[in-house]
Amino acid sequence: MKLISWNVNGLRACLNKGFTNFFAAVDADIFCVQETKMQQAQSELVLPGYHEYWNSAVKKGYSGTAIFTRTKPLTVTYGMNIVEHDQEGRIITLEFADFQLVNVYAPNSQRELARLNYRMKWEDDFNTYLTQLDKGKPVIICGDLNVAHQEIDIKNPKTNRKNAGFTDEERNKMTLLLQAGFTDSFRALYPDKQDAYSWWSYMMNARARNIGWRIDYFLVSKQLTNSIKEASIYADIMGSDHCPVGLELV
Repeated sequence: MKLISWNVNGLRACLNKGFTNFFAAVDADIFCVQETKMQQAQSELVLPGYHEYWNSAVKKGYSGTAIFTRTKPLTVTYGMNIVEHDQEGRIITLEFADFQLVNVYAPNSQRELARLNYRMKWEDDFNTYLTQLDKGKPVIICGDLNVAHQEIDIKNPKTNRKNAGFTDEERNKMTLLLQAGFTDSFRALYPDKQDAYSWWSYMMNARARNIGWRIDYFLVSKQLTNSIKEASIYADIMGSDHCPVGLELV
């Protein structure tokens, strides 16, 4: 089974930058996107053979997630059932016969960490949500988690230590999530691989210089760890400031 996740930073814009070409070429069973920045009714996307599920923010042109899947899920859940968190279209959960898939776009702590306190509350509630799910069927979590977990996951750790996405607080929440029973699929296969990033600033020619952050993930329940066949970062795929990431399970 092949799964893909991509923060497209505006799906309508990405459609003009090769999205459908990559979608067709990668031939995924499940394709998740974050930061759609649109409502489903605005979509002119035609993907034969796929079921579509969208969770758009109340605020137009902001945030949003979508999943395209060949197999129709047993159930679909939008958000965490917490009103405070469920206005921005950040989570879609699909239940299948053997696992549950959570597509997530974590909130950014923003400049000067203006939203860090909210982010901490969101992290705690998301951790609780996932651990409750995991008591049922195994869980696959994918998306933009907006945190570079370890120093190896960011080009310049020292100068970014107190910046959004690399604060001690955010990194600690990621550690707690993994300790709750989840595996970072990429690091499970490539624990020491350096210069592997999924997001680059548009400034200072960062992508060409590979000055990036790895903030897009596939996490899996511990019981799925031995099923990880491959974890990929498609760094050569343009169309967004993020690149797609992938997971293959046997």
